[in-house]
Amino acid sequence: MTEPLRIAYSPCPNDTFVFDAWAHGRVPGAPDIDVTFADIDITNGIAERGPGESDFDVLKVSYAVLPWVLDEYALLPCGGALGRGCGPLVLTLPQALNEQGGPPSRLDLTGKTVAVPSERSTAYLLFRLWAADVVPGGVGKVVVMPFHEIMPAVRDGKVDAGLVIHEARFTYQEYGLHSLADMGEHWESTTGLPIPLGAIIARRSLGAARLRELAEVIRTSVRMAWDDPEASRPYVREHAQEMDPAVADQHIGLYVNEFTHDLGEDGYAAVRGLLTRAAAEGLVPPLGRDALSFVD
Repeated sequence: MTEPLRIAYSPCPNDTFVFDAWAHGRVPGAPDIDVTFADIDITNGIAERGPGESDFDVLKVSYAVLPWVLDEYALLPCGGALGRGCGPLVLTLPQALNEQGGPPSRLDLTGKTVAVPSERSTAYLLFRLWAADVVPGGVGKVVVMPFHEIMPAVRDGKVDAGLVIHEARFTYQEYGLHSLADMGEHWESTTGLPIPLGAIIARRSLGAARLRELAEVIRTSVRMAWDDPEASRPYVREHAQEMDPAVADQHIGLYVNEFTHDLGEDGYAAVRGLLTRAAAEGLVPPLGRDALSFVD
């Protein structure tokens, strides 16, 4: 009997929506999978340690970690999160940064402390590229803290600003916070490309044929979720218990799109563009010419 593939992805609604049909055996001919739920910081770390240090076959990771892992893992051309109008936000208190009493300005971040959820995240790369363009002299101190602590820390004045992602786009007003800048808006306006956020990678040692099979399974799982969204609702709800169902639906609508089904030319251009710009800023190692190839 063939052992199930081991896969790790987040409990976020976009991931549970995408993988619901596969996880529950509804994709015809798909291999069985053993699912582990883990935040993306955890899966990034697993990928960086490499297949020799873990037995995961497929992982959801940040695009930002790809330069460190592509020798051992292949980027699959589907299943991830790219899009438009879905970028990370920099949040502040409404008047916290401006001593003159006007609305906060991105210029006011110069020398200030900003909380981020990870330094190995696409959100962080987008933030650093944005700050290099529009914050004279750069921000002061960057501190890493768990995602769920960032908005309370900004609200309570423990940090000057916070970088947030995903459902925080829909809930930050509940903390009395102000959106200082939209990293995705800046990225889109300067590149014309979608925003690359989360990627699906698989062990290259599985072989080219298996990698192609997995890509088609994921595409089928995505199509099945679109065709019958109600079928995925219990799985989504089970793993997003504290999230308002309407917010979960917004989350899925924003992060599951045509790029989830297939990266396509624009998707690959976005990924390469982000990582090339980040390498030029010294944030990541440079990519090899064929590093993003689906299979060898």
